[in-house]
Amino acid sequence: MEENIEKKVRKTIEKIRPMLQMDGGDVELVDVKNGVVKVKLKGACHGCPMSQMTLQHGIEQTLKKEVDGVKRVESVE
Repeated sequence: MEENIEKKVRKTIEKIRPMLQMDGGDVELVDVKNGVVKVKLKGACHGCPMSQMTLQHGIEQTLKKEVDGVKRVESVE
């Protein structure tokens, strides 16, 4: 993992996490490589019909805004 970007991504995910937890979900950082952040959606977020929207409009937009070098966010199982 790219250490500097990974640190910033982890810090930003900690800011996002409480919003997901309020709805019974969570997010776990899996990997950061070449600007691609891989996360695992957990709890209520896993399998939720709105999870793709949460991923793209919540997590991805926030990470792109706060962390230089993030190109996209992908969900992994």
